[in-house]
Amino acid sequence: MSDNELGTFLRTWREAVTPAEAGLPAGPRRRTPGLRRAELATLAGVSVEYLTRLEQGRDRNPSAQVLGALADALNLSLRDRMLLRRLTKEADGGDPLLCAAAPPLSRAARPTVRAVLDRLEPAPALVVNWIGDVLAHTAGYERLVGPLGLLDDERPNLLRYLFTDERARGAYREWDRVADDLVARLRHGVPLRDPYLAELADELTVTAGAEFTDRFAALAMTPRRTGSQDIEHPEAGSLRLLVETLTLPDEGQQVVIHLPADDATAAALDRLNGRRPGALRAVATGETG
Repeated sequence: MSDNELGTFLRTWREAVTPAEAGLPAGPRRRTPGLRRAELATLAGVSVEYLTRLEQGRDRNPSAQVLGALADALNLSLRDRMLLRRLTKEADGGDPLLCAAAPPLSRAARPTVRAVLDRLEPAPALVVNWIGDVLAHTAGYERLVGPLGLLDDERPNLLRYLFTDERARGAYREWDRVADDLVARLRHGVPLRDPYLAELADELTVTAGAEFTDRFAALAMTPRRTGSQDIEHPEAGSLRLLVETLTLPDEGQQVVIHLPADDATAAALDRLNGRRPGALRAVATGETG
């Protein structure tokens, strides 16, 4: 195996992408059908000298932002972005060490919190930690998002699904607004210098590119405790849901509850859960308490 797999990967992809695929004019005759270093450097916003060092293995520690920009410029698939990220970590000597002083990230919900979820049935509700890992959920939530693919991963994560699973864009009619809110929650609700946040942000910078990084850099965006989501469900049709978030500060967790915003959604969720009409009632947007 080569001792410069990262550089080989970048050079191979650069030479495989045509100017037309990158949105550039073909120009005069070329010795190779792929992109010139200068072209890729310009598209990714890095210097030619730096790209040369990466390809030659003289720099093996590019930032996640650089990797995301290169992946965007090369139009890499999610699988290839994940490979690029892995090769970079291996070239740099493995995964970075986590800060020992950081608070532990919760990976499970307390039994009493799970008991609260049980009492919320059949409403779609879940418990997430501060980076969006789904720790527990109601059966109603599984019936809602299972057909959308959100729970397919062994350790499902709301942000990873939203930004890297193509099904998410078809499921959320207002995908941009949902993405804005989730990233704002991540950016403003996470402990300072949290290594788990840094790891997830680096991953999504590479796998999702500018769609994630532009939002992550927008400090002015603030998360909403309440809101709505419009979902196109393959079994239940068009759904309009109100979202209420309850914070568990000691655990760094949140309980997120989805409630039907209209009678049609309430009836559709009842059918989805195999319940008689009336198990869930629509909540008027003007109601409080």
